[in-house]
Amino acid sequence: MRGDAKDVARIGMVNYINVAPIYEIWKERVLPADWQVVEGQPSRLNILLAEDRIDLGFVSSYAYAAQPERYQILADLSISATGPVGSVFLFSRLAPEDLNDKLVRLTGQSDTSIRLIKIILEEFYRVRPRYDIGEVCGADVRLDGVSGVLAIGDDALRLRAEGHYPVQLDLGEVWHRKTGLPFVFSVCAVREAFMAEQPDTARAIRRTLVECRQQGALRMAEICDRVARRIPMDCEACSHYLMGIEHDLSPVKCMALARFFQYLIDRGEAPASALPLKIFP
Repeated sequence: MRGDAKDVARIGMVNYINVAPIYEIWKERVLPADWQVVEGQPSRLNILLAEDRIDLGFVSSYAYAAQPERYQILADLSISATGPVGSVFLFSRLAPEDLNDKLVRLTGQSDTSIRLIKIILEEFYRVRPRYDIGEVCGADVRLDGVSGVLAIGDDALRLRAEGHYPVQLDLGEVWHRKTGLPFVFSVCAVREAFMAEQPDTARAIRRTLVECRQQGALRMAEICDRVARRIPMDCEACSHYLMGIEHDLSPVKCMALARFFQYLIDRGEAPASALPLKIFP
């Protein structure tokens, strides 16, 4: 590490297997000692970025929309899907159109998915459930009176495999069906202050992440073999899941992100300054 702590780059990395095609390759590389990775759930990384405790990293798309004056989006990086995402689900005992005034438990792990499920239920299905936020998966979790749960990431993979809920609504699939667009669940955001102080480091980290993404796509079978047991799931199921996760930020995904942000602006959940997007090349 360099002597001056201000030269350290603190990089937020989501600790779900949906980032494995990037992160498993990243961990193999010999990288500068002052590039420090901080792992966490998306909502935790959102907080760390907002509190200037990390400098850049994968955070909920909503985290950028909520404070667009503080961040830019690193080009060509995301956690996204065109159609089913496979790990962001409404698990329900009732059809979504029957959830009006029913209690839906929302995971606290992702700010983006919380906003997306409300858009889907309230704008697309025209129902108004009641919501609470809490744990959705685990032996000690109490779900008395809960008609549906929003689960993401590894929790969603576990609940899907258990099959206890008759309705399993993939939010990426619903969004795609209603809008014709991909959905961008997470962006790689960088603090404006860090970019101003260390633009070359920001570019180098972005370039390295893109290279890891490209190599990970070529080594998907090997990566699935490494990470499938974390759920646990078999390698074939893991491969099918990870092949549906996308990590680029193409022009059409920028359009999709803008559509999502416009919903947030219209609903009073993000400032108008969230648009246009600020992309750091």
